[in-house]
Amino acid sequence: MTQGLKEALSKGAKSAIAQLGKDGGFLNDASVKIPMPDSLAKVEKLLRGLHQDKQADQFVATMNHAAEKAMPQAASVFSEAIDSMTLEDAKGILKGPDDAATQYFRKKSAAKLTERFKPIVTAATEQAGVTSAYKKMMNKAGPMARFMGGADDLDGYVTSKALDGLFGKLAIEEKAIRSNPVERTTDLLKKVFGSFAH
Repeated sequence: MTQGLKEALSKGAKSAIAQLGKDGGFLNDASVKIPMPDSLAKVEKLLRGLHQDKQADQFVATMNHAAEKAMPQAASVFSEAIDSMTLEDAKGILKGPDDAATQYFRKKSAAKLTERFKPIVTAATEQAGVTSAYKKMMNKAGPMARFMGGADDLDGYVTSKALDGLFGKLAIEEKAIRSNPVERTTDLLKKVFGSFAH
C-alpha cells in the first residue's frame, strides 16, 4: 500500500513540477500566475494610467520566469518527503480528503522548499531581470511612486507565491489521481486508490 501511494505521489509531484517549470508555466496559467505585489498596487495603477503598461507587465513577467526557473529544485525535496513516509502517514493520506497528500507535502516540505527556493529565486530574479525591471518600472512611474510604497522583499514574495502555485497544482494532480481511474497509470495505483475510492 505504501509503495503504491509513494508511486502516486511521485507521479503527481513530477507532473506539477513539469507543468510549472516550463517556460510560461506560471506566467501563462491564470491559476498560479504571480501578480504584482499588493504593496505595489498603487504604483501599478499609476503606470497603467500613464499608459506604461509594458513596464508593469514586464515586471510581472520577470517574477513569474524566476519562479519557473526555481521549480526543478522541488523534485529532490519532494523525493525526500516521499522516502520518509511511514505506513501511518500513508493510511492518513489514503483515508483523508482529496488534498491529504498535498497537505502532507506542505507539512513535510514547505520549510525545506523555502530554504532551497530562496537562493535560486534570488539568482533567477537577477537572471530574469526582476530588479532591473522593478527599477525601470519605478522610474517610469516618476517621483510620486516613492510615496506609494515599494517592494520590501521581492525574492521572498516570489518564493512564497511559487510554493503556493506548486502546492495548488499538486492538489489538482492528487484529486485527478484519486477520482479518475485513467490517471492511475499502473496496476499498483489502481489497487491502492481503487480500494480507498471516495
